[in-house]
Amino acid sequence: MPVLLGEVLDGLGAARGGIFLDGTFGAGGYTRAILGANRQNRVIAVDRDPDAIAAGATLVAWAHGRLRLEPGRFGDLDLIAEASGAELLDGVVLDIGVSSMQLDRAERGFSFRADGPLDMRMERSGPSAADLVNETEESELADIIYRYGEERRSRAIARAIVERRRRGRIETTGELAELVARHVRGEPGIHPATRTFQALRIAVNDELGQLEAALEAAERVLKPGGRLAVVTFHSLEDRIVKQFMQERSRRGARGSRHLPDMPEAGEATFSLVSRGPVAPGPEELAANPRSRSAKLRVAERTAAPASGREGDRKAGDRR
Repeated sequence: MPVLLGEVLDGLGAARGGIFLDGTFGAGGYTRAILGANRQNRVIAVDRDPDAIAAGATLVAWAHGRLRLEPGRFGDLDLIAEASGAELLDGVVLDIGVSSMQLDRAERGFSFRADGPLDMRMERSGPSAADLVNETEESELADIIYRYGEERRSRAIARAIVERRRRGRIETTGELAELVARHVRGEPGIHPATRTFQALRIAVNDELGQLEAALEAAERVLKPGGRLAVVTFHSLEDRIVKQFMQERSRRGARGSRHLPDMPEAGEATFSLVSRGPVAPGPEELAANPRSRSAKLRVAERTAAPASGREGDRKAGDRR
């Protein structure tokens, strides 16, 4: 079951009916719940992982025409919605990060808990984590691990990787996890390689860039009164979502270093539904330990024109 499911449905207002977009389909948990919240609901679901698209065929058949499942990146969700015949949406949900179905399959290379190829590519195309680890210069590799993993031992880890790869390529998750563990002091309940693996995954898949693009795309495609619900799992993601929602909910707000400036005299394009992050309760934490770092933020679209550099983005400009 996806994290904060009831809270996400309430935040979206799924029971009221409408057209919703699930930008991170995964195993289809949010999509199925949205379809079940109102028999009139329609969902456009998006995932960049071809395995998720293939596995979703059963749910598409079950939905009897109410679900359209599209391969693609959620940074393009406005273009995908338009191509699907829905230029304005009643809600958008994003569950940021790696899915359980990816973590649980060793051959996908996302997890340090089971040995597998050092891959981490959500789309199964482009440079892999192994390519990044074995071909990136030491200083840049240290910067990636520090910036995206917030790992204080990033330079020691990068140095150890470079020394090790002189004897040959690092190709497996187990080998990398063992190497990192020799240079990072473990914390209770947290594997020493957690932050390094997070950093590599984010870099390989441009996850933060996609998140920024998706937030702006949601602003363009949500109708007045439409809801944006975003679930994040670490501080880098949550900071971007928090800053976006706060800035877009203030008249004349200026942009942060992460996001485009809002026009000085611009109207607020969102109003905050959740004033702070919504976290899992004790029952959910007990049933699903992976939910411990989850945070949900929800905002509602106003009638103001979309702001930002790509307010006039056209079909055909897909990244």
